[in-house]
Amino acid sequence: MRTNPHILEIDTRAWLKRLEAKHGRAFTLRDIPEQFLDTIVSMGFDAVWLMGVWQQSPLGVSIAQNSAEIQNQVRAIKPDVKPEDISASPYAVYDYTVDSSLGGTDALQAFRQRLQDRGILLLLDFVGNHMAIDCPAVSSDPDLFVNTGTAEPAHHKDWFFKNPNGVYIAHGRDPYFAPWTDTAQLNYFNPKTREYMLNNLRRVAQLCDGVRCDLAMLTLNKVHRDIWWEFIGGTLPKEEFWHQALSCIREEYPEFTFIAEVYWGLEWEVQEMGFDYTYDKILYDRLRFSSSQDIKGHLGAEHLYQMRSMRFTSNHDEEEPLKAFGREKSLAASTIIATLPGARLFQFFQLLGRPARMPIQYVQDWFEKDEGVFAYYQKLLNIASSPAFHGGQWSLFNVGNAGDDTARNILSWQWKQMNTGKLIVINYSDAPAKCRLPLKNVRGSSVKEEFSGNEIPVTDETKVQGVELTLKPYESKIFTFNV
Repeated sequence: MRTNPHILEIDTRAWLKRLEAKHGRAFTLRDIPEQFLDTIVSMGFDAVWLMGVWQQSPLGVSIAQNSAEIQNQVRAIKPDVKPEDISASPYAVYDYTVDSSLGGTDALQAFRQRLQDRGILLLLDFVGNHMAIDCPAVSSDPDLFVNTGTAEPAHHKDWFFKNPNGVYIAHGRDPYFAPWTDTAQLNYFNPKTREYMLNNLRRVAQLCDGVRCDLAMLTLNKVHRDIWWEFIGGTLPKEEFWHQALSCIREEYPEFTFIAEVYWGLEWEVQEMGFDYTYDKILYDRLRFSSSQDIKGHLGAEHLYQMRSMRFTSNHDEEEPLKAFGREKSLAASTIIATLPGARLFQFFQLLGRPARMPIQYVQDWFEKDEGVFAYYQKLLNIASSPAFHGGQWSLFNVGNAGDDTARNILSWQWKQMNTGKLIVINYSDAPAKCRLPLKNVRGSSVKEEFSGNEIPVTDETKVQGVELTLKPYESKIFTFNV
């Protein structure tokens, strides 16, 4: 992949159902239209992350279809939801084999080859923290999971379920949320569990070029201990599972990509374990809820950390940008993440302008494509595919005031590669903002603005005084110039 790659997340089941609704026939991964592949090439994507390809949990389907919470979320947008429109969570993995409804392993390999022919990598999920509640190992080898044997747990009984042999096994959980009742919690203090999950990871690595590791911080020794110490004790293993796993996989696949979903300020710690990229949820939250000054503060972090962060304004866990941010702000936020160092993640339904998020268990996610939103992303990603954004040197940039102090709401940075410069100027506020754009280091007779195609003349006067810009609320400008 290029430095600062563009990654496209696709909700696999919902995507295939959308194709089915459009074309009037069933689709598997073997049947993806050429037009789609041509489009992602033209938009400059380096990798496709197929979310949710693994074998479904039969019990997970039943749990999801009988969940009042899931039904209520869907009915708020689609009142006519049917039981068959809801499937198991992709993160309650029954087995690390490609689900037959998607065409199985052969169909995935055929799709991967078509991506490879176009220079695009395939990324898949690896769910390290838990397995499905009914996966075979729950019955055959319950000691792989946090359990209390056949004795009912004395505390937190609602965290546990009883397997077919009468063993009480914990559900997977994040300490800040209720247990996920369709999952079984793995015990990483058991060496057998580590070997079991390492073997699963080896199987996954044969099928793709990289993995997005779900909730990677939950398997860190100290985190695992703090959540489950009552049931597994407090003696930490000598090695982190991720140290072992990354080392093992890269012995066989040296270029294999590891992306970690990680929170709680543990991003740098996980990066140091060898992950290529970690989620930048801090930036997402600041883009959504904070001021431009707070965003600038975050972008002042150490450069290596920035380079190994994955930026996003959408993924399957977050509300759709159009609803979360509002239309204009969402496009400005996406322009920010598309022009910063680090991996740049976009969700397929985000590009199509999905108006609101659906639960990931809902697969019949039909909505009308928003042509205006899609056209903006096409333009943005085309601009951000310029070599300067992938091989150049990045730095924050300060614009000047122009008669008032509204320039404080403007975010600006630049990229320089050989003789080419790119300057990004974004009014990240809901009011107009003015600034003065310095041009003293610009060579040539003009500066081109990429979204509009307009050019600003460069004269001796503007080199001295700069150029005054007035930006509408959440307006973005990207300038190209010679240096």
